[in-house]
Amino acid sequence: MFDRFTREARRAVVKAGIHALDAGRPALDAGLLLLGVAEVRPFTLPAFTASAADVRERVGADDRRALLATLGIDLDEVRRRTRIGVDDPASWTLRRSRLRPLRVVLYGPVGEIPLAMHARKVIEVARWKPGPVTGERLLWGLLADGGNGVGRILRDTGVNLRELVHEAGIPVHRRAA
Repeated sequence: MFDRFTREARRAVVKAGIHALDAGRPALDAGLLLLGVAEVRPFTLPAFTASAADVRERVGADDRRALLATLGIDLDEVRRRTRIGVDDPASWTLRRSRLRPLRVVLYGPVGEIPLAMHARKVIEVARWKPGPVTGERLLWGLLADGGNGVGRILRDTGVNLRELVHEAGIPVHRRAA
């Protein structure tokens, strides 16, 4: 399923998967996909003003660096030494189960994690149109499902959603009165 993803969009999904695995989560959810997008920023959209720290705080992905630093442990250094090449998008795959078509799993060198329903919808929307899956298309997938909480998270971090949708070229469906 990664075949049409640009390198940066793929990096964002892989980053989200690593966060989910590190946190011991049972599935990769839309909030962690937003965190991956906020960290990688696979686009140049000035309206996307959310910082990775703001998103991390709102999705409950604790940053363990401060806690470990009090013990004299540099988490970034430990990860650099023990996880060489883990975040390389080429070493990760995203596959749909043949027996259970609604199950999509991210496989990588440090483990595998299924995508939760809302995260799977993000990928489906991003891949819906022909052509490459870019960061803007991932953002479209994140914002297409009002039930996943991503819009609320972005709004809480101060993002102007109307401006972001316009900049990203996300189609807007207007309801008839």
